[in-house]
Amino acid sequence: MTGWIYEHNLDPVLVQLGPLRIGWYGLMYALAFLSFYWMMMRFAKKPGALLPAQEVPNLLTYVIVGVIVGGRLGWVVFYGGTSYFYDPLRILETWKGGMSFHGGMIGVVAAAWIYCRRHGISLLALIDYCGLWTPVGLGLGRIGNFINGELYGAPTDGTWGVIFPGDPNRVPRHPSQLYEAAGEGLLLFLVMLALRRWLPWRGLQSASFLVVYGASRTAVELIRLPDAHIGYLIYGTTMGQWLSFPMLAVGIVWVAWIAARELRPPRAET
Repeated sequence: MTGWIYEHNLDPVLVQLGPLRIGWYGLMYALAFLSFYWMMMRFAKKPGALLPAQEVPNLLTYVIVGVIVGGRLGWVVFYGGTSYFYDPLRILETWKGGMSFHGGMIGVVAAAWIYCRRHGISLLALIDYCGLWTPVGLGLGRIGNFINGELYGAPTDGTWGVIFPGDPNRVPRHPSQLYEAAGEGLLLFLVMLALRRWLPWRGLQSASFLVVYGASRTAVELIRLPDAHIGYLIYGTTMGQWLSFPMLAVGIVWVAWIAARELRPPRAET
């Protein structure tokens, strides 16, 4: 510690057994999937559950594949650059890092669509049903980013600044990973939980997810450093903002449409 400034010295490796390395980031992914499985099993035991308990492991398999394949391909397309097209086998080098939330979201939606087609379930109903636990995984992932000392923010004069080991200038910086854990994780979870309990309109949780995540990610990107090989884009924006703008816009329109549908006065009988 330097005064109130925290000097990051966390080891990203949790356990190393010879050549086998288990990192905190991988553990966060595992905890996210386990929490999803645990809560879905609880939901499945309630009356009127969308899925029986025996289908939860099957659904979890689809989700895992969607997250990993979508997240990796999304990172390659949005952030990886053209080098991956000349050497496609590098796409498989997931141990070197490189996962995109936006790609993972597309991957999960695609996997869920395939699952729903095969089992005769409404895609929107499934996303509303399962979406509450997505922020848990997002929050855990951002904590993993913090432990890894990656994706940190711009310099700050605040006493909450962190000196990260990957920063050659060794200046206190915003712990933007923790900001995202709070916004994309805790805040988003509380909003969706409140909607599920007090305003369970069909599709509202999914639409609100787009709004809250899009707004939170866009705001944090104002002080989070962009990827070094991409830098800032037009008008000082970042790739993360350009990927989140459409989410926010679609979510706002969708929420407005749902509210208009649900609050429309009933037609008078003739």
